Amino acid sequence: MQDYLYLFLISMVPLVELRGAMIYAAVAEMPFLPSLLCCILGNILPVPFLIKFAKTVLVHFSKIPKIGFIFQKIIDHGNKKAHKVHNAELLGLFLFVAIPLPGTGAWTASLIATLLQLRVLKSSVAILLGIITCGIIMGILSFGIADIFLA
Repeated sequence: MQDYLYLFLISMVPLVELRGAMIYAAVAEMPFLPSLLCCILGNILPVPFLIKFAKTVLVHFSKIPKIGFIFQKIIDHGNKKAHKVHNAELLGLFLFVAIPLPGTGAWTASLIATLLQLRVLKSSVAILLGIITCGIIMGILSFGIADIFLA
């Protein structure tokens, strides 16, 4: 049970997220399906909160002398892009999260959803579907490679 708690917490960590947690599960020789479900839950848990409150945090940090201009640039860039993107933003979020590359996880997608001023529920669902897809891909890769090395 303790391994699943670690797995859950690892999948919540920015940058590591589900991708790293699935590797941990494979190396720890944990069962695939329970590991996948645990990683999905851990990875999606912070997403609605990130989407809801990231803008507030960015605005707050944009008012700090000497570094605020960095955060203001992020806000301005997001506002410009929000007006250019039409119907493809949810598909884009899904694909962004689904492809298991570094920096393309749920945390980054949540920031993108915030900057594009997307609705929390719709963007959370798109990100969840991306997490599930990525989890399956990472599970196949991680467990397959672990089987080769642990055999």
